[in-house]
This record gives sequence, structure tokens and C-alpha cells, in this order.
Amino acid sequence: MGVCLQVLFRTHKLEKCFLDSKLAFRTFGQDVGERYIQRIQILQAIPNVPMLQALPMLRCHALKGNRAGEWAINLTGQIRLIFTIISQELTIVQIEEVSKHYDD
Repeated sequence: MGVCLQVLFRTHKLEKCFLDSKLAFRTFGQDVGERYIQRIQILQAIPNVPMLQALPMLRCHALKGNRAGEWAINLTGQIRLIFTIISQELTIVQIEEVSKHYDD
């Protein structure tokens, strides 16, 4: 499987927060903003889901129920980054949202 080459964003604001750390800090707070950018950079560098799941700090897992097909990785405490894998080989992912944890 190849390295994730493309990250899409569900909203323009999510993309701008990735590209502009100051906006990310204002939007999410310093700690969550830093990890938001860092986690997306990890998504860009990791070639497959098992490798994402092997990083304990991410707590990467598939969501269930009405969120089936989406994945979550940990940012801080109960804040997580939700994303969708667009292609089978993790070459395109879409960032869906940053949200508080609730039952999967």
C-alpha cells in the first residue's frame, strides 16, 4: 500500500485550520490545534490503517452505528479527529470534523 498522498477536508475552515496554526489555535485551543495539525501530518505519512492502529497515542478505530465508515483518532482527552478513507489503499482521506467523544 502506498503513502497517503492526498488529504481532503469536508469544510474550508477545517482546511484553513490545518494550513494556519494560529487559526487552529483560535478555533480549537492551543493543545487541540497543535495535535490537529500533527495528526493530519501523520495521516499523510502512514501508508495503511494497521500502522495507524499500531500507534497507541492515536487510538485509531473504526466508528460504528450511524458513523460506520468513519474513523477516529485521539487528539486530547475526549476530543477526536474524525476522518473517512476515500480510497482502499489510504491514498485519499477526508477530514470530517473535530468532536467530543461519544459512544461509537
